[in-house]
Amino acid sequence: MDIDSGVARAGVRHIAHDTVASTNAEALALARGGERGPLWITARAQSAGRGRRGREWVSRPGNLFATLLLVDVCPADRAPQLSFVAALAVHDAVAEAAAVLGPRLALKWPNDVLCDGAKFAGILIEGEGSGTTLSVAVGIGVNCAHHPVDTEYAATDLAAAGAAVTTGTLFRALSRTMLTRLTQWNCGDGFGAIRADWLKRAAGLGQPIRVRLGDRDTEGRFESLDAAGRLLLRRPDESVEIISTGDVFPLAVAAATGP
Repeated sequence: MDIDSGVARAGVRHIAHDTVASTNAEALALARGGERGPLWITARAQSAGRGRRGREWVSRPGNLFATLLLVDVCPADRAPQLSFVAALAVHDAVAEAAAVLGPRLALKWPNDVLCDGAKFAGILIEGEGSGTTLSVAVGIGVNCAHHPVDTEYAATDLAAAGAAVTTGTLFRALSRTMLTRLTQWNCGDGFGAIRADWLKRAAGLGQPIRVRLGDRDTEGRFESLDAAGRLLLRRPDESVEIISTGDVFPLAVAAATGP
């Protein structure tokens, strides 16, 4: 498994491992040691993969585990935008590597990729600062051959969806699409275009949803994203709630799962 040759010529490097605890942790450790990136870290398996809010990310061989390390790519307040950049890059890569799935893909706020409404990819952005230096790990996990069962939000994998895509094929495509989307983003100056492209692919836009926050749940209609990428939720009383972080469920699924 390796990056696209054109991406390598652009100065992006790649280190492949058999097993690591976490590709994000490995990338940030390298940054603490002086690595400046851009550098992809991939692994055949992870022993301590994780998702948002410290959740475990099941990391069986056959799926894609990859992290792109970026150093001083943007001011700290723009780093969360990379979740949208990465989601678009994953969407683009899967649509390229498995064209049959293209029309069935959607993006779930803030950082998941869906096929037929089921999650098959997730993104975890982690950063560390030292003085004026900001190191950002853009972690991406894609279920190519396996997916967890009995999850609260339905999960799937590319093979189960009807596309047998190897991790090598998908990663080469991802290395290209990520570079393209990073160029479009332009260190945050192009986030308006990223936001517009994300909304074109958004799951549940204009539909009733429930958002699970840290201390409560809230319901309404997914109206849009604001200029910073926060979710705009139109409440039943027609007020708009601005949400920075949370877990989104379609209202029908939310009713079935309960609190």
